Amino acid sequence: MKAFRKANACKQAPYIVALFLAVAPAWAVQPDEMLADPVLEARARTISHDIRCPVCQGETIDDSNAPIARDLRIIIRERLVAGDSDAAVVDYIVARYGEGVLFNPPATGVNLVLWLAGPALLLAGIAVAVAAGRRRAAPEVVLTAEEEARVSDILKE
Repeated sequence: MKAFRKANACKQAPYIVALFLAVAPAWAVQPDEMLADPVLEARARTISHDIRCPVCQGETIDDSNAPIARDLRIIIRERLVAGDSDAAVVDYIVARYGEGVLFNPPATGVNLVLWLAGPALLLAGIAVAVAAGRRRAAPEVVLTAEEEARVSDILKE
């Protein structure tokens, strides 16, 4: 009987693994939030993919289960149903919550400093590394004939 159970368990293992692999990730967007019009829903998903959850910071509002993320998803869909363009919806959210909700804030004004700080610090780091490497370079040593003879004797041993 034990051998029969063991054999059946081995036969079922691939099915169990396939079942776990087939499970899709659970998205935070609830069915009651989705729009009936697939075009508007696709636009809403595109917009919400670029909006950061104010609570979770590292997640889009589509991936977050936070109540504010749900509110933002609903606002986006309401604005789209009202006839706003994608840019108008994003502008509305930025006006209400600030540029911190954008995953890719525009490179203008104060944000320009943030966009340029990374490359500037990288270049500064490379310059410091090159300067330090040049400073550490060993000076060229010229040996006298006597020293060269001594080195030759040592290497022959």
